[in-house]
Amino acid sequence: MTSPPLTSPVGRFAPSPTGALHTGSLATAVGSWLLARRAGGRWLVRMDDLDTPRQVAGMADDIRRTLEEFGLWWDREITRQSDNQEAYRDAFERLLGLGLVYPCGCSRREIAQAASAPHPDDDTLPYPATCRGGMRGGAVVRSWRVRAADGEICFDDLRRGRVCQVLALRCGDFVVRRGDGGFAYQLAVVLDDHLSGVTQVVRGDDLLASTPRQIYLQQLLGLPRPRYCHLPLVSGPGGAKLSKRDNLVSHHLGNWKGREGALLLALLRFLGQEPPGGLAGAACGEILQWGVDNFEVGRIPALGGELKP
Repeated sequence: MTSPPLTSPVGRFAPSPTGALHTGSLATAVGSWLLARRAGGRWLVRMDDLDTPRQVAGMADDIRRTLEEFGLWWDREITRQSDNQEAYRDAFERLLGLGLVYPCGCSRREIAQAASAPHPDDDTLPYPATCRGGMRGGAVVRSWRVRAADGEICFDDLRRGRVCQVLALRCGDFVVRRGDGGFAYQLAVVLDDHLSGVTQVVRGDDLLASTPRQIYLQQLLGLPRPRYCHLPLVSGPGGAKLSKRDNLVSHHLGNWKGREGALLLALLRFLGQEPPGGLAGAACGEILQWGVDNFEVGRIPALGGELKP
């Protein structure tokens, strides 16, 4: 399966309305916006709202208004994952009909006891295929898993280069639907991007390890593969991962009101770009236009770190 050309890409930013944006998520928004605009493409926004219990009232609107304040305008009406449930069900039924998914009665604790230690980059527990031949008597369906491929899944990341992974070894048969009927992120994001015509997925390094799973599902469902670019992560003090409470960037809180341009310049430098000193004090639109004219993927650093405004 060939990847689409980079001409006129359709990029996207897909935050979860579980809290305000932080500087790490804003770095992803800026990077994805600039990579799409640099190639003359479009940029979409989707609210990844499948995790209903963790959603915070008003956060979707806060995220939208925060993007506006930084000049990150989108090209179509904002969409929501929750509007795509029928597409998820149809895809799941197709996989089920092909014999590619099966019910699993294993708890996370049981998998942890049977499998090797979690991988440190995404906390994945490799599944030992306990239920592949059928669940034990009396077990309750806790999830539905897709049969993982034995061969390598490879893709060319715009920043990281060639990335290969053997799903059977890395994660094993992975979850596409929960026992309560809800759909897992891996299946949902594949359908979300396809339905919106997304051809360029720019996101953080924390999602790099899950990309082969999504490519595998694209292959099984006969869907085109987007181009991927995984960006370095903004960290907290001492290299700690940012949480939803750290370095917040919020329209509601107003903690960057009047200093949006300074933060944009810091984010450009974090992404390895070299905006001229003459842009200090410039409006967001002028700074972003410089980025559209000058942003280069090859300058993005290999490692992330703390953001220094």
